[in-house]
Amino acid sequence: MRRPDSRRAATPRTTALLLGALLALVTVAGACSSGTDSASTTDGEAATPTDQPLVVYSGRKEELIGDLVEQFTAETGIEVDLRAGDSGELAAQIITEGDASPADVFFSQDAGALGALAKAGLLSELDAAVVNKVPAEYRSSDNQWVGTSGRVRVILYNSELVTDPPTNIDDLLDPRYQGQIGFAPSNASFQSFVTALRVLRGDEGAREWLTKFAAQQPTAYEGNSQVRDAVDSGEVQLGLVNHYYLLEKIAKNGGNEVVARNQFVGGGDPGGLVNVAGVGILKSSDNPAAAQAFVDYLLAEGAQKYFAERTFEYPLVTGVSASADLPTLDELDPPSIDLSDLDTVAATQELLAETGLLQK
Repeated sequence: MRRPDSRRAATPRTTALLLGALLALVTVAGACSSGTDSASTTDGEAATPTDQPLVVYSGRKEELIGDLVEQFTAETGIEVDLRAGDSGELAAQIITEGDASPADVFFSQDAGALGALAKAGLLSELDAAVVNKVPAEYRSSDNQWVGTSGRVRVILYNSELVTDPPTNIDDLLDPRYQGQIGFAPSNASFQSFVTALRVLRGDEGAREWLTKFAAQQPTAYEGNSQVRDAVDSGEVQLGLVNHYYLLEKIAKNGGNEVVARNQFVGGGDPGGLVNVAGVGILKSSDNPAAAQAFVDYLLAEGAQKYFAERTFEYPLVTGVSASADLPTLDELDPPSIDLSDLDTVAATQELLAETGLLQK
């Protein structure tokens, strides 16, 4: 059984500093990194077990993907050294380590961290036959990384208190919701949403929205699980979370015991951002064949079903369906954005701090 808080929040101050360092290092790392692409593909052949463990830096916690990694080892014979942490911090660490990084694979919770490594020139180009399993909007345009599962931002609402929930983020600024909105300002997914807002509306447009949102006196919570529970209990009427938090609670308590509901946001609104967890192979990897086998495994049917059934995320490979309780990805109308552009999280955190939504 997965721990309910396994999708952890980013640490606001530490991560801001590390991501600031990350962004400052990107240019230098990109200039100094090796231009040799050492990754190779398996061309559909089974990977050969190796005595050298595959080192995976993972922004996804072991409680979330540990069983999947064990299944990979059981099926391939490849041992995995899983080093879990915050995606932004791990990306900064890889950039600092450069070609000396022991990491073979970076498995990120967030596309932005992968985008930072790609811009630093530290990722190998993946086999096109592999990445083409995933729609273009959920992978890098130059095949540097590929999404493995998707998550959708939603407006969670208490169905007993709200009969006409907001359909976009600007509706959240209605005076009737003052003091009635919960959010998790230090959570990485919320910060990715704000980063998308900056990309879509520009920094000044994002600042204007955040200033008005702060005037709504939203209630800050430690994480999305707490936001979800506050909405379900009626402590607040609305919450900004990812879609799967509601499904987790329903799976645990039963649908009849949960009054919170997901409002999916369409029309290209920033509040309907579809972000991904994703994976890339380091150019400096000493174990490229095993690394490629790991990427292949994450995009195979078994792993995609794992994401759909165990983590309640969206599988990204055609032919594997998400939970029947969710609209399909094709039915959603998310904002059009290059997910690699979500790498400017440090600037987002500064803007959140300036508008009083994030305490340093």
